[in-house]
Amino acid sequence: MDITGSDPAVGPPAGQAAPETAAAAHPVPGSAEDPLTDAMQIAHGAFEAGVGLKLLGGLAVRVVCPDYPPRLRRDQDIDFACLSKGRKAVAAHLEKAGCQPDRRFNNLNGDRQMYFTAPSGRPIDVMVDRLTMCHTLDFRPTFGRLPYTVDVVDLLLSKLQIVELNEKDARDIVQVLSCMPITDGGSPGKGQAASEPGIDAARFCSVLAADWGWWRTVTGNLDKIPGLLGQHGHLSQPGMPFDPAEQAARLRALADETPKGMKWKMRASVGDKVRWYELPEEVAH
Repeated sequence: MDITGSDPAVGPPAGQAAPETAAAAHPVPGSAEDPLTDAMQIAHGAFEAGVGLKLLGGLAVRVVCPDYPPRLRRDQDIDFACLSKGRKAVAAHLEKAGCQPDRRFNNLNGDRQMYFTAPSGRPIDVMVDRLTMCHTLDFRPTFGRLPYTVDVVDLLLSKLQIVELNEKDARDIVQVLSCMPITDGGSPGKGQAASEPGIDAARFCSVLAADWGWWRTVTGNLDKIPGLLGQHGHLSQPGMPFDPAEQAARLRALADETPKGMKWKMRASVGDKVRWYELPEEVAH
């Protein structure tokens, strides 16, 4: 894991002044230069219009964990997710919002990913149905739970499925573990109020129990959390509702306790002798 010092997006260690060039790269939260301002204008507009477009990635983590000091980068891209059945409506909404589509890329790849440029010039990636990286995460089962982002557990899984974590991904994992309770999950019934967002244990376990590769990567990353927190204290923040190391340990225990099928057990018998993950490649656009 490439964690060699403080996150440049978080700022220098206490007592050290930030260089002028680094300071200029960090926008003021809520300002026009803050990428979340751009992202939320689009997400809120989509929600109001009934268009299924949900934030993904680090900006989505900021939305669901608003009390955690944000990781700010002026050059941060905006990542969204949508469902294939609503893809045309999403594309139309983004164009109406002033976003410029990469028509060639979208015509070739639109069944799995679309690319736009926001009016500010910020790149926008829209993942359709799934995020395919080291593993494939299908958003469809939980897509409608939250208004502006994919579900909390899917945000966490989208980070935990990365085999070679970098610092920003590790910090996002710690942020979710620090701010979000582990819950039974599930969607409210008709006429019931939506429950508070949290890390849906049932969804988490179902993904890991269905695929040994998922289990191997996610549990490996969870096992690293205490050591990372010990070595890199800047990853966590004081005063958060939950201890991230305790949350990681609880999820690890749930992953182990969940019954596994024969396919999972057969793949587990092979273990690390065969690579269990993909090496993601950037799609050029």
